[in-house]
Amino acid sequence: MGIIIRQSIKNTMLTYAGFGLGALNTLVLYTRFMSEEYFGLVGVLLSTATLLMPLMAFGIPNTLVKYYEGYKTSDRSDRFLSLMLLLPVVIIVPLGLFSYFANDAIGAFLAHKNPIVKGYVWHIFIIGMSMAYFEVFFAWSRVQLKTTFGTFLKEVFIRLAVMILLILLAYQRIDVKTFLNGLVLLYLLRCLIMGVYALRTTPFKLSLGKISGGRSVIWYSTLIILGGSVAVLLLEVDRFMINQYIQIENVAYYTVAIFMATVIIVPSRAMHQITYPLTASLLHKKDTEGLSQLYKKSSQSLLTVAGLIYLLILLNLEDLYQLLPENYSDGFVVVLLIGGVKLFDSFLGINNAILYNSRYYRSLLLMGVLLAALTVLLNMWLIPVFGIEGAAYATFTAVFLYNLAKLFFVRWKFSLVPWSASTFRLLILMGGCVLVFYWMQLPFHPMLNIGIKSLLLCLVFAGSVIYFNLSEEITGFFTKFLKK
Repeated sequence: MGIIIRQSIKNTMLTYAGFGLGALNTLVLYTRFMSEEYFGLVGVLLSTATLLMPLMAFGIPNTLVKYYEGYKTSDRSDRFLSLMLLLPVVIIVPLGLFSYFANDAIGAFLAHKNPIVKGYVWHIFIIGMSMAYFEVFFAWSRVQLKTTFGTFLKEVFIRLAVMILLILLAYQRIDVKTFLNGLVLLYLLRCLIMGVYALRTTPFKLSLGKISGGRSVIWYSTLIILGGSVAVLLLEVDRFMINQYIQIENVAYYTVAIFMATVIIVPSRAMHQITYPLTASLLHKKDTEGLSQLYKKSSQSLLTVAGLIYLLILLNLEDLYQLLPENYSDGFVVVLLIGGVKLFDSFLGINNAILYNSRYYRSLLLMGVLLAALTVLLNMWLIPVFGIEGAAYATFTAVFLYNLAKLFFVRWKFSLVPWSASTFRLLILMGGCVLVFYWMQLPFHPMLNIGIKSLLLCLVFAGSVIYFNLSEEITGFFTKFLKK
């Protein structure tokens, strides 16, 4: 776990730096210097582009990680990497032609409830394509266990650049339409930089010859389009469907609440950059014992860190909302529910990596498709009735059922579970912290209240984790840190 811890720490620091910038952008700059309507439009553009991204990527990020070990020799590697680079074009070119010829029809569909969306079809397409190839090139570097630069581009670069655009907007150096065009250029630039880095990390010669097992590779990629689309749909379709059923300003309010809840998943995102290829390697070597240890340790570490973050957000939420404009302050239920399923995601550890890199990925895809359909139906029903809370109810229900299905499937097929005695002790500790700190209402300025309560909560939670050794990896890290 040494390399995992080292790179996970770097990735976590970068990811949190990115989320710090994201907090500044989402909670301060967007809410104060962009109208709620245009902030909602930004959310719709990015969520729709994210929904298109797995389709445009053709499943290549997962395929690269799964099959790269078997094509390491130079001749086989060149042909394999050439295939990985060119396959997304099979989807992107026809989709681009369709967007061109059906631009008005697509715009009318997206603008069914909110006419402001109509003129931005190409913004969505270019951002989605840039996201897709960025993920391809990021996977290209991840198979070499080089994840830090890609994490920087993914988490820090884009948010820092958006912050600059928002400051220019605040000082009226640019207008909002220039901002939206600049957003498109930023995603294109990020993709190009990642591509140059990946090709320098793993250079190759373009080779269009056949590869052994090529049919299996292409079939896997095709199926993974479904898997990636399902995973993204479960997380992003809510903002897209809010735009279809209620006023676009609600996308802005929902985006703020979702951002707070998404912070919980940061450690998981950071660790998965390195554990995903390691999981693929362990499965390739049939190292069941190593896989079991990685599953448990990743789950314990992520549940510990994500649990503390969830508590910090939830128990400070009342003070946090006092710092925002009044219209953005009605999202407690959204944070509670979406944060809860993000915590469940963290508890699963490397569960996704095990399933997507095993021969059982088809079963996972079937479960995902059924639950994606359920998500859409629930959103269609609940958003018109409950607004943004309805979107949260729908997402919570679908993602919870999906995670539960994945958990029991890995238990059934691999006889692996992520929990241990420490897991239950952690849950008891979290419940105890809620009982103690939920009633602690301080009379000072919201920032001071947040600082005092957070410090006390961190001392109690982290001290208990280390004292009772509830996570071996985290306890070991702190022990080494204190010795140094």
